[in-house]
Amino acid sequence: MSTDVAATIAAKASQAAKAVANLTTEQKNFVLQSMANHIRSASAAILDANKDEVATASANGTSAAMLDRLTLNHDRIDAMAKAIEQIIALPDPVGATRHIQQRPNGINIEKRRIALGVICMIYEARPNVTADAGALCFKSGNAVILRCGREAIQTSLAIAAAMQQALREHDLPDEVVSIVPDPDRELMLALLKQDPYIDLVIPRGGEGLIRFVTEHSRIPVIQHYKGVCHLYVDQSADLTMALGLLLNGKVQRPGVCNALEGLLVNKHIAADFLPLVANALAQHDVIVHACKASIGYFNQAQPIADNEFGQEYLAPEIAIRVVDDLDAAMAHIDQFGSQHTEVICTSDQANAERFIRQVDSAVVMHNASSRFSDGGELGLGAEIGISTSKLHAYGPMGLEALTTEKYVVTGSGQTRS
Repeated sequence: MSTDVAATIAAKASQAAKAVANLTTEQKNFVLQSMANHIRSASAAILDANKDEVATASANGTSAAMLDRLTLNHDRIDAMAKAIEQIIALPDPVGATRHIQQRPNGINIEKRRIALGVICMIYEARPNVTADAGALCFKSGNAVILRCGREAIQTSLAIAAAMQQALREHDLPDEVVSIVPDPDRELMLALLKQDPYIDLVIPRGGEGLIRFVTEHSRIPVIQHYKGVCHLYVDQSADLTMALGLLLNGKVQRPGVCNALEGLLVNKHIAADFLPLVANALAQHDVIVHACKASIGYFNQAQPIADNEFGQEYLAPEIAIRVVDDLDAAMAHIDQFGSQHTEVICTSDQANAERFIRQVDSAVVMHNASSRFSDGGELGLGAEIGISTSKLHAYGPMGLEALTTEKYVVTGSGQTRS
């Protein structure tokens, strides 16, 4: 039964994708503005659904980080609509053409950007993903299948209903933005087998969900297992700047994947910097896991062994390690990082360049907060996800990452000899 339902959902989305492929940029933008307007108009219905789901999740002992992602208010709903309006303002990647070369025989070779087709989003308690993914996939010429977890299914259905109202007003099928109404795992498994219709799967959620999807999918999967982001404070760092980067990265919103989970401090400045860190983190009630060289600077730190780093806390909690130098910091990141975002604070340009060149991470920051590792902050508009694998995208994924290129060869009757 699940297989039949999944095949029907996927086939209808595949057909709907053809309708999107024929739209001009202007037509897509009109529809997107209508989607933003309808989401604002439906805020009462969206909040009613969300209120019930937040209460249920709280009663079930859901973590603070998950509750934060699940909870909506008027500002967050307006932010969803504004994110769609930001997508309207972005250049449409579809149809962009780049010249490759003209061959000696006269044939002209170009590459033209096209939509992927059908994208399946699988996500947990993140109702904003419904709006972000729907709008990004639509602008990039794709249809999307949204499979939300049971914690946020009613909220996501309410958001999708508003977007589908906009589609109908412009004579487009609901299946351009379809949402799976049943969060049953067997149905999700069946969707992951629909490779004749679905071109890409993007899971967003905890590491367990992403590994489950990767292991069971016949369809290519964008992977982002976790966000273990580090700040390395180099010997030449401005300590006031470093403290600001630490606090912004750790305490502004600790439950997100671009929050800092590790602090690495050069041994030559540890005595000056760590007392500042201890005082600042104590003021924000941050739990500290400290190595042997740093634990003495903290009143209530928990000792951490050399093999216990690399945890994604998603909470006011951080691991701290004193390192000998830049090489030791990069070795630590290589062992314990997650290829998400890594930050160096330094005034030594040579060290900054080495860090940027050698650290294997989708985003590398020099004297900037890890919290900027976000599609909106990097100018992509709302992001559909972050890839920590290198095919076919790496880092925050915006419109262009939802397209691919095909060769276009133009001749005047040439034949191959």
